[in-house]
Amino acid sequence: MSADVSLKVLSKSLGSKVLVRLRNGKILRGLLKGYDQHMNIVLEDTDELVDENTQNKLGTIVVRGDSIIMISPS
Repeated sequence: MSADVSLKVLSKSLGSKVLVRLRNGKILRGLLKGYDQHMNIVLEDTDELVDENTQNKLGTIVVRGDSIIMISPS
């Protein structure tokens, strides 16, 4: 998938909940508030999903694009 297509998909997800999988194995769920051409993203009301029953509240965070494996609608 080209970068242009990826950025268009991100643009459609602005203001919506997304699920983000990171290289270190962590899974984040939050409201996508912004992104840039490097796919760095800003998430609000973010939770780290530890397992089915455990979540860590992180609040507003910035995630570096090179640490992201996958972004999907929640």
